[in-house]
Amino acid sequence: MKQKETLLYAKSEKEVVQALKEQPALFRRYQSMEEKWRQRFLDYCTRKKTLPITYDPFFKRLFHPEIHPGRLSRFLSSLLGQKVTVKRILPSEETLLDGGALLIMDILVELEDGSLANVEVQKVPYMFPGERMSCYSSDLVLRQYSRVKGEKGKAFTYSDMKKVYTIVLFETSTMEFHREGLGYIHRGKITFDTGLELELLQEYCLIALDVFRKILYPKDRSEQTGWLSLLAVEDVSAAEALKQDYPWLEEIYRDMAEYMRKPEEVLNMFSEALKILDQNTVQYMIDLQQKELEQQRKELEQQQKELEEKERKLEEKDRELLQKDELLMEQNEKNQRLREENARLRKQLAEG
Repeated sequence: MKQKETLLYAKSEKEVVQALKEQPALFRRYQSMEEKWRQRFLDYCTRKKTLPITYDPFFKRLFHPEIHPGRLSRFLSSLLGQKVTVKRILPSEETLLDGGALLIMDILVELEDGSLANVEVQKVPYMFPGERMSCYSSDLVLRQYSRVKGEKGKAFTYSDMKKVYTIVLFETSTMEFHREGLGYIHRGKITFDTGLELELLQEYCLIALDVFRKILYPKDRSEQTGWLSLLAVEDVSAAEALKQDYPWLEEIYRDMAEYMRKPEEVLNMFSEALKILDQNTVQYMIDLQQKELEQQRKELEQQQKELEEKERKLEEKDRELLQKDELLMEQNEKNQRLREENARLRKQLAEG
């Protein structure tokens, strides 16, 4: 038995750890992980759980169109509700926006008709999700505009522009997604209150995986349900049941199991996923602190306004009191003059 294949035949956690110890470099990488992630790795090696495919390195490996042609196209078609074909994955470094997005998975693809789609899984809750998605969508529009205008030159017209899709799968969605009566998938685009119809470019598809998990195995046995179940289910026993309902998932689960033969790659992918998770957790905390500071600033501004208003009212009262004092002094002076006049008249009458 080859040393690097020992993990493939390990049946217990103890055997997995022993196999790793036989390869010091792998064992050091395993030990560097947090306890919960070491356990997650052991669960995969002992066939209790599948790979955590909502993490960027695993998803990209299992859905890359050059490795598995058609797989990502089927997935996106099920989400968008229309048939699309992925032409290629674009490099993420082409983005026009600065980094710092709290997105563990970020795959930008060009579709066969020239449209662009950004597929993201939000692992860590982030601030201002609507505003961020608007920025990502605008980034796609600008990216396409730059590319098409560069290709067409003076022949460019705005009719050459194609749709851009922002697709976000939320592992932990915000409270807006949990209102009674809402589903787990939301498709949207800009509309006008008058019914005016214009061919606008930006469309959105938002999926709350945590809402979907509450109703796992819904009655609808559609392809979309199969794909979302693949992302939501990690227990191998539940995965076996999924394959009964969706036989086409067998190929993906087989690909996951094949990585048992490549422990170096699996640990590398775990390490990469955790590194990104740590980075984005830090960014989330920064955003959270910024939000708290902004809230404190607004509260201080409000307190300052209230204080200024109180001071203004006190000044008004002071002015009113001063006016009353002045009126009272005037009245006292008049009264004094009247008393003096009365005294003078009484004296004249007494003398007369």
